[in-house]
Amino acid sequence: MGWNSWDCYGTTVTEAEVKANANYMAAHLKSHGWQYIVVDIQWSDPQAKAHGYRRDAELAMDEYGRLIPTTNRFPSGFKALADYVHGKGLKFGIHIMRGIPRQAVRANCPIEGSKYHAADIANAGSICKWNNDMYGVNMTKPGAQDYYDSIVRLYARWGVDFIKADNMLDNDDRREIEGLSAAIANGKRPMVLSLSPGPAKLQQAAFLSEQAQMWRISADFWDRWQDLRRMFDLLPPWAQYAKSGNWPDADMIPLGRIGIRAERGDDRKSLLTQDEQQTLMTLWTVARSPLMFGGDLPSNDQWTLSLLTNSEAIAVNQKALRSRQLFAKDNHAAWMADLPHREAAVALFNTGEKEEDVRLDFAEFGLPAKSQANEIWTGKNLGNVESGLVAHLRPHASAYYRLSHLKQ
Repeated sequence: MGWNSWDCYGTTVTEAEVKANANYMAAHLKSHGWQYIVVDIQWSDPQAKAHGYRRDAELAMDEYGRLIPTTNRFPSGFKALADYVHGKGLKFGIHIMRGIPRQAVRANCPIEGSKYHAADIANAGSICKWNNDMYGVNMTKPGAQDYYDSIVRLYARWGVDFIKADNMLDNDDRREIEGLSAAIANGKRPMVLSLSPGPAKLQQAAFLSEQAQMWRISADFWDRWQDLRRMFDLLPPWAQYAKSGNWPDADMIPLGRIGIRAERGDDRKSLLTQDEQQTLMTLWTVARSPLMFGGDLPSNDQWTLSLLTNSEAIAVNQKALRSRQLFAKDNHAAWMADLPHREAAVALFNTGEKEEDVRLDFAEFGLPAKSQANEIWTGKNLGNVESGLVAHLRPHASAYYRLSHLKQ
């Protein structure tokens, strides 16, 4: 559970903006379990711009070919910024691209702690299609693991707790994932490894579970109904792999104020309706996706804050087991997750374009005939329910329940 700068600031976020979001999280969200503050892509570019990446950018780099934060945007550096975030009782994360900077290869920088140099390990034929900052690393070459070890040592000195590693899942060579994962495992500081972008391949589930704590199951997710509708197809087959230490990731949550200087769109409130926003949070929590908020936290309104601080929805996301889709047919869907003390969370969805009743028959899914039901978003106690649930839902809307003291 955390915040990432991408949806609101794209490649351009500054130290002051990171601190402002950390301050808000500490004051309003930390008590609800939110803890990560993540600086997304191109923090080493002094001339980063909104609406995309600068090609052939001259990036801030140390003598060992490792990218460092540009001082015009991060005057205190990442060690001091991480200390600030830690001082708020939160954790600090950064985005990195797969590989080694092209400018490090041009300069043939030495690799820290190694007899090899950047040109010895670079794979100039392995290039990200959408960002040209890096060459891939040829992990069969001597010195390749040394390079990944060296960047993780640097991040540990900064106090990094979370690495979002990009261009990993859309690259056919899995050895760089293994190299980065090994560097973290052999390092002195625990770090979460999050792999992007998706969609990840389902047949790689066992491999990803061994190498990382999070992996993206989708391409970049934005504030469009078609993106959210697609998640009803992407999430179900991954649900079985969600467990402690392994989390299929439906991507950042583009709610609140986004697009301030982003890659996609202009400064705006999320284009999702309130029904769609609640559906998003219902689906992300019941499917147990990581919750990484993308909006500018200091700009939050009360509605957005209420979605992020609903204790029952968060409890499902953090404490449930065995999340699974019960059915998906005729624009209706239902999910269920087991909770402690013989309780369960049940979510009903209308993904269609007209108001309809969405029904769940307890007997059809082997559920006890009687239960006490509470609405998770409203807190309303529905009392005892028998045989099933019926929700009258507007288009793209959802209903979310906690079923308690289940009895046959």
